[in-house]
Parts: sequence; C-alpha cells; structure tokens
Amino acid sequence: MTERHVLNAPGAWYVDTRCFNCSAARTVAPGLIVEQGGQSVFARQPETPEELVMAWRARLLCPTASVRTEQHMEPPAGLFPEEMAPGVYRLGYNARSSYGAHSFLIRRHADNIMVDSPRWAKQVVSRIEEWGGLSDILLTHQDDVADADRYAERFGARVWIHVEDRAAAPYADRLLAGDEPTRIDDNLLAIPVPGHTRGSVAYLVASQYLFTGDSLAWSFEQNDLTAFRSYCWSWTTQTRSLGRLCEHAFEGVFAGHGGSRILSFDDMKARLEALVERMGRAPETV
Repeated sequence: MTERHVLNAPGAWYVDTRCFNCSAARTVAPGLIVEQGGQSVFARQPETPEELVMAWRARLLCPTASVRTEQHMEPPAGLFPEEMAPGVYRLGYNARSSYGAHSFLIRRHADNIMVDSPRWAKQVVSRIEEWGGLSDILLTHQDDVADADRYAERFGARVWIHVEDRAAAPYADRLLAGDEPTRIDDNLLAIPVPGHTRGSVAYLVASQYLFTGDSLAWSFEQNDLTAFRSYCWSWTTQTRSLGRLCEHAFEGVFAGHGGSRILSFDDMKARLEALVERMGRAPETV
C-alpha cells in the first residue's frame, strides 16, 4: 500500500510519499502539481479536460509511480509521445536511474533521433518502430543515460556522448571532445556546455531547438530561464558555457530537468543574456 501525502488537495488524484522530488510531474502539469513538503503534490484536483490530460501525463512519466488516483480510470489515448513542436516529441516514461529526467524524440525526413533516454518501455519501442526506427541517440551528459543502451541495441542506433562523461555510457560509439561545437550534420550541432558536468552537451537542431539536458531550463515558477547552482560541477564554468550559448540563435529550450519553452528568437536571446548576467553577478538569486 502507498501512503497519500497529506498536503495533496482533497479528491481522487494524489501523489504518494514515495516521490523523491525530481520535479518531472510538475513540469508536465505546472500549477496543478506543485512542490510542498519536500515533494510534488496536487495543488487542486484536475477539473478541465486539459488538466486531466496533464494529470495522466504526470502519472505515466513519474519514475516512482507516485502519481495516483483512487478511481479506476483508463488513460486517454495519445499522451506520449507528446508533440511539443513540429517534429519534436517528449517521450515520457521517465527513468528512476536518471532521476526522472525528460527525454525527447526528433522526427526528421531521413531519420529519427532520441535525445537522452526514457526507461525501457514497450509503448516507446512500438511507437519508434511505427515511425521507422532510430539512427542516433544524443546523450547530453552522464546523468540522463537511463536505458539508452537497450534502445541503441534494439534499433542499431549510434550513441553520442562527450568523452568526459563517457564512463556512464561505455558503449557509445560517437565521442565528442573539447569545448568547441561539432557539426554532426547540416541540421544538427553539438555544443559542449561544461558546468553541470564536465561533459555536458547541448544539441541544436535546425538552428531552432536547443536540447539542454540539465544545463538550462524554463522555470514555470519564475516564468523565465534558469540554471541549477545546487547541482553543478563548476558554476563558474557553467556561467561561461551559457554565455557562449548566446552566440547561437534558437527559439526553443527542451530540458531534461525543469521546464521546456518556445519563445521568439529575440526574447530567448534576451532572457539567456539576462540569466548569464544574474549567474555572474548574484548566483544565489538564480
């Protein structure tokens, strides 16, 4: 039996006390699920069809299966993969081994690419099969590897990771090195962003969407870009790395931990520059 956390709003939906506060549920159900008492809880019960979808997405991706309902209900169809932008999907089924990090699938005309990995799930495998398999798995850093080895073996995919974080994925056959960007193909750029880990990498797709792992995210609470000082190999290095990201234009940030968001190119650039300034001037406020 699981224990309902006492700070959940009264009603059928709740988060139990096994939650280890990875924040994944909060990023797919912002405002509906919030942080209280050191974990996620329901601030209110879902009322609209949109809120019910949010609750179900939180349930399916929760790595500890802590998002629950007292009523027997069947989930609606089409929850995952969740299309977040044209050709960009959040996979769900987040892995406990990656502390609940989000992973993504990029559908392109010639191939499909996975960014970081969910837990091994037949729902994910069957959808990738329907969509034509995987050519590459892009790992942003050592923490969000999860079951990438199983997906790579199943689909014969190449696996990319920075050499500084390779110990977490010794099977990776495409190694990035140094701090300079590497052009993987005409529409895919690997940008080293050391700081969160020594080998953190962001991947820029079509000069439009940036997949950031745990280096950069959207905060729904602050309504702005954020970085995580408490989970960082070197804050000074990360500040420098995000400063170098300002040299690249993109409108979408898709994060492993934290929220994802699409803005205008100009707004995203201005917010990133302001974040870097805050990181250097008053890091405790970031």
